[in-house]
Amino acid sequence: MAILQFTHASILNSNAQLLVLPVNNAGVVLDPVLTRAKTLFPDNYSRYHRACHDGSLSVGSCLLNKRTREQVGLGISSNGNQPNYIANLVISNHPYHPARTRWLTTALIDLQQQIMPLIRYQGIRRVALLARPLISGRPRDIVSNESNIADNLPLDWHADTLPLLTEYLQDLPKLRIDIHLPKSIDL
Repeated sequence: MAILQFTHASILNSNAQLLVLPVNNAGVVLDPVLTRAKTLFPDNYSRYHRACHDGSLSVGSCLLNKRTREQVGLGISSNGNQPNYIANLVISNHPYHPARTRWLTTALIDLQQQIMPLIRYQGIRRVALLARPLISGRPRDIVSNESNIADNLPLDWHADTLPLLTEYLQDLPKLRIDIHLPKSIDL
């Protein structure tokens, strides 16, 4: 059974073997942490961007990338701290569109299926997940007046995101999952 830990620490300083980054399938990153990850892990971003533009990446999927190691420059000394894998969790269809419950659910199921072989055969024991893109900045009661369809509402941390993460990630064996929250969410 996985241990879920909540933290306000930067995900980019994590010593996790697998980073889970919520993204969109337009290939555009606006979140400051994702923008920094784009420069830190150019191999992951180029594969993600290519998959977005060739149409092979759909909303509600997970693109798992095995990282290539840098062989030159200063990157060679920091390879020990970098993740071996990055999972791009596709939770929306555009950077300005919030994640939806059905998209997050199917993406988490896809992540769960792809991570099991890594746990069994690659010895992955430590995962870090960036939670900020999974949390709407708008209060749910204001948004709920705009639409009467619950599935189109932005995700609420306590009502939607946390229960989904717990349901789909807690049963993974022998894992520690650090969930990196924005400072606006209490631990």
